[in-house]
Amino acid sequence: MPKFIIERDIPDIGSADDAALSAAAEKSNSVLSAMQSEDKDISWEHSYVVGNKTFCIYNSADEALIHEHAERSGFPANTISEIKSQIDPTTADE
Repeated sequence: MPKFIIERDIPDIGSADDAALSAAAEKSNSVLSAMQSEDKDISWEHSYVVGNKTFCIYNSADEALIHEHAERSGFPANTISEIKSQIDPTTADE
């Protein structure tokens, strides 16, 4: 399944407390659960929170489902990029 990285501009997210981050995750999970119950193939792996942005890793059948999740959850999807491959320090050893 295609994997995507989503850049979301969310003011002050980098200074959000644990309760706010938990509420955001709960909202996202709720929308994902509803979409999955509609047989839509989308899931969230994890997100990185930095400054005024989050960078989220999603598995999704297509980009349209990510836009739908953004609309339904209220979290923007400012940039969506399909991940083509992954490298790390061990890639040099191959």
